[in-house]
Amino acid sequence: MDQIDATNFDDLRVAWRWQSADGSLDLDTIRETVPNIQFRMFQATPLMVDGVLYLSTALHQVAAVDAATGETLWVHDPKAYLGGRPTHFYNSRGVAYWSDDRPGISDTRIFFGTNEGYLIALDADTGAPVLDFGDNGRVDLMEGLPRAVRGTGANRRNPFGVASPPIVAHDVVVTPNVISDGTTTKEAIPGWLKGVDARTGDTKWMFRTVPQADDFGAETWLNESWRYSGNTNVWSMLSVDDELGYIYLPIGTPTGDYYGGSRPGDNLFAESLVALDIETGQRMWHFQAVHHGVWDYDFPAAPTLIDISPNGRPIKAVAQVSKQGFTYVFDRATGDTVWPIEERPVATGTDMEGEALSPTQPFPTKPPPFEYQGVTVDDLVNFTPEIRAMAVDAVKNFQLGPLFSPPTLSYDGGLQGTIQRPHVGGGAGWAGAAADPETGLLYVPSVNRFSVIKYYTPDPAEGGNLNYTMRGLAAGIQPRMPQELPLLKPPYTRTTAIDLNEGDHAWMQPNGDGNRIRNHPMLRDLDLPPLGGDGRIGLVLTKTLLISALSAGGTDDGPRLIARDKASGQIIGSVDLPAPAIGSPMTYMHDGAQYIALTVGGETPELVALRLP
Repeated sequence: MDQIDATNFDDLRVAWRWQSADGSLDLDTIRETVPNIQFRMFQATPLMVDGVLYLSTALHQVAAVDAATGETLWVHDPKAYLGGRPTHFYNSRGVAYWSDDRPGISDTRIFFGTNEGYLIALDADTGAPVLDFGDNGRVDLMEGLPRAVRGTGANRRNPFGVASPPIVAHDVVVTPNVISDGTTTKEAIPGWLKGVDARTGDTKWMFRTVPQADDFGAETWLNESWRYSGNTNVWSMLSVDDELGYIYLPIGTPTGDYYGGSRPGDNLFAESLVALDIETGQRMWHFQAVHHGVWDYDFPAAPTLIDISPNGRPIKAVAQVSKQGFTYVFDRATGDTVWPIEERPVATGTDMEGEALSPTQPFPTKPPPFEYQGVTVDDLVNFTPEIRAMAVDAVKNFQLGPLFSPPTLSYDGGLQGTIQRPHVGGGAGWAGAAADPETGLLYVPSVNRFSVIKYYTPDPAEGGNLNYTMRGLAAGIQPRMPQELPLLKPPYTRTTAIDLNEGDHAWMQPNGDGNRIRNHPMLRDLDLPPLGGDGRIGLVLTKTLLISALSAGGTDDGPRLIARDKASGQIIGSVDLPAPAIGSPMTYMHDGAQYIALTVGGETPELVALRLP
C-alpha cells in the first residue's frame, strides 16, 4: 500500500545518494584512446528486486546498490567504451532481471546491452558474467544482420548499439538496438530483433523489421529497396503481455530518416507497432502509423498495456503514444482499433528530386492529440501585438502547414524550409506514459517544439549515394525571435491525462510556470498563465498522486520533484532535488518504508533516493 500521499509528500527527504560508477574511471587516460567520451546522460531507471537496485550507467557499467543505504554491492565494467564511440550518445536507460523458475534451480541474471552491440548476462548476486550464456557471457546482436560490420581504429564510431534495456519473458530475451540515422548512403544495417534463449544465449528467432524477398510486407518496399535499406529498428523500450505471450515492438524510421527517394513505397514495418509471439517470433498483428516516413516520427516509447472499458465493453488494450502527439489504442490480442483510425489525404508536393510521398496518412479519431500539430500564423506567440509582429516576421521565409506537411529544400535565399511540429524529437519522448489501472487514465508528458531540416547532397566521391540527407538542426536555419523570445504560444511542456474509457482528455496542465520565459524583460510585467517548459521526464503513478520532476527551474524555482492530484492535475506537493533530473523516477517499498529513486545531474551524476522520515 502506498505510504506517500497528499498529506506527507512534502516530508520526503533524501535518504542516500549514489555517484555513478563512471565517475571513478580514469577518463583522461581513456580519452587518449577514445576522444570525446562523456558520462553525463545517466538516464537509467533502476529495478528493485529483494532489497537491491540494479541499474546501468551512461558508459554501460552495471551496478547493484543496497536499496536501504545506497551502498555499492558490486559493479561490472565490460569496458564497452574502449570499443569505440556509440552510434548516437553515451547512455544506457536500464537493465533487465530474470530468474530461472524451474524447481531446485537458483539462477538469477541481469541482462543489458552495450554500445558495441552485445547482450551480456551477469549473475545477479555477484555481477560476474554467466559463462555458459552465449560466448562466455555475451551474445553478438550484430551477428546475422546484413551489412553489420564493426569499424576499426581507436576513434571509430559503432554503427549499431544498445541504449534501452532488454525485456525478458517466457525465458526469452529481446533487446532494442540503436543504428546510426545520419547515413549518406541508401545502404544500412536493418534493425532486426532477436529472441534469445535466457539460459543459453542461443537465438530462437529473428524478426525482420525490413522484410526480405517473400516475407510479408516486402512488396511495400518498391524496386526491391528492401535489399539494401536498413534502420527500421526499435531504439526505445519494449512491452510484454505475459498472459498472452505477446511482445510489442514500437518500430522506428527506415534509412534516410528525412528522405525516402531510395525506398519508394509505404515501407512496412517502419514506424509501426508490431505484436509478436515472444516464444516463436511469429507476427500476430501490426499497425503502421506513418507511411513512407520522412519526418523522423518513429515510435519513441514503450507501448502501454492497460485494461479499459469503452462504452462498458472490457478490452485488454495497448496504447501507443507517438512523436506526432497521437495516442493509438488497440485490442492487444487482435490488433483491432478501439476507435476508428482514418486514412486521410495529406499534401505530397515537394521539391526534393526522386521523392514520392504517401497521399494518405493514418489519423486516430479518438483520443484527441495531446500536443499541438502543424503551424499556422494563429499558433505564433501573441503575448503582445509587438511580439506577434516579431513572430510573423520570423517565419516569413518558411513554409507553414499541418502535420505531415511535405519537406522542402532549404536555400540560402528565399524559402528556408518547412516548419515541422512536433519537432523531430517528438511530442512524446522515450519516457512514455503512465497508466492507471483503476481509472483507465493515461498520463503523457510532452513538449511543444518545432524543427526545420536543412538538406544537402552527399558527395559521391566520398561514397554518398542519396539524393539528399540531413545537414542538421542548426540554430542558423531555424526561425529566430529577437532577444530569445519564444516563437509559439505556450504551454511549452505539459502533462495530459487521457481517459481511455471515453477517448477524451480529462485534464491538461503545463509542466512548470516557465519562469525563465516569464522573467524576460518584455514579459515580466504581463499577467501570463503558467507557460510550461520545465521538462518532459517520466512519471510515477500511485493510488492518489502523479509524481514527476520539474528540472528547468528559473529565478525562483530550482530542480524539484512534484506531486499532482492524479484526478485534477493540480500540484499538491513539492520537494527540492539536489540537481536536475535526468532519468525517470521509480518507487519501491523496502523494510516498511516507501522510497522514490531517480538519477540527477552534476559533475558526476547520481542516483538519489528519497523516503519519508
